[in-house]
Amino acid sequence: MGIRILSREDIENREYELLAPYAMKSRESMGRAHKEDEHAYRSVYQRDKDRIIYSTAFRRLEYKTQVFVNHEGDYYRTRLTHTLEVAQIARTIARALRLNEELVEAIALVHDVGHTPFGHAGEDTLMELMKDHGGFDHNSHGLRVVDLLEERYPDFPGLNLSSEVRRGIIKHSTPFDLSRCYGTDVPGPWLLEIQVVDVADEIAYDNHDIDDGLKSGLLADSDLEEIPLWEEVARRALEGYGTVDQTIRRAQMIRALINAQVSDIIGNSIERLERSGIQSIDELAAFRERLVEFSDEMNRKRAHFREVLLNKLYRHYRVIRMSNKASRFLKSLFHVYADDPGQLPPNVRDKMTGRGEYRAICDYIAGMTDRYALDQYKKLFEPYERV
Repeated sequence: MGIRILSREDIENREYELLAPYAMKSRESMGRAHKEDEHAYRSVYQRDKDRIIYSTAFRRLEYKTQVFVNHEGDYYRTRLTHTLEVAQIARTIARALRLNEELVEAIALVHDVGHTPFGHAGEDTLMELMKDHGGFDHNSHGLRVVDLLEERYPDFPGLNLSSEVRRGIIKHSTPFDLSRCYGTDVPGPWLLEIQVVDVADEIAYDNHDIDDGLKSGLLADSDLEEIPLWEEVARRALEGYGTVDQTIRRAQMIRALINAQVSDIIGNSIERLERSGIQSIDELAAFRERLVEFSDEMNRKRAHFREVLLNKLYRHYRVIRMSNKASRFLKSLFHVYADDPGQLPPNVRDKMTGRGEYRAICDYIAGMTDRYALDQYKKLFEPYERV
């Protein structure tokens, strides 16, 4: 008897056996904008995930940062490491809730591809520069990246991702108004898989910002000791160990903090799902409330963390210096390109006819890594730098 492969049809059938009735099934996908034949042994969402991983925008996340600019240190999180952490947390939650893990992972992997260099400072700068030229936000731009800017296939622009993954990219637009983004329709309900990635994103960036803040010295242990949740997880994480090395202590604290929040999400979401009585995607589409959510108690505890991160880390004078410096870099690049587009690479100039001058410049700058943006700044403004 020959070996039987696991086909796409087998994978789809397993979903109906294993997943919850309100989970998104691959076979029920609303499909792709450009018709393609299905793969023999990959589901629609596994295929999406693979396309995302091989994309240029995904690879560039390695040198795009969030709070700390890339050259400030090698041990701080980048957009890529953050994305992998989000995917790991999201899959844990999705598995416990019996949701579609492949869809969750695809959304998690793609959710930050629209981010600019230099983290939130870069996004704020492009929003300011583009306010009279069609605007900018990283979620809309992320959809633009996968629908138009990626160039990998002869038959269509972009990656031709499924409607469900594309919907997940613009999840922050508002929970119940996700249908339009730069004039492109993305129909369908606010899936639980999208909600999972949303909360996993929050858990990941809160906790890695604490970790990076402590490593950088911008946050001190004393800043966190006044927070009840930090003290609560400290007791659990270190009980029975006595005195431990500072590095190990912090790692265990962050681990326990993530676990506490993930456990709360799973427990509270199960309660909310049971109360809702939802038994299908159609019923979910009509439900006007977030179902994957922290408990009220955990939200109160997390509010203390957010306050400390805002006041002690994000408003730290060194972070403000980094953000302002990054903003000056990008404004200088934008203006010098707008004043004389002849300084742009030919492939960028060629796109101005179809997209418009400012949008083409914005697309170019938004796609830069921290390192590439700094390199271009040097070439344009430092007199002895080779161009």
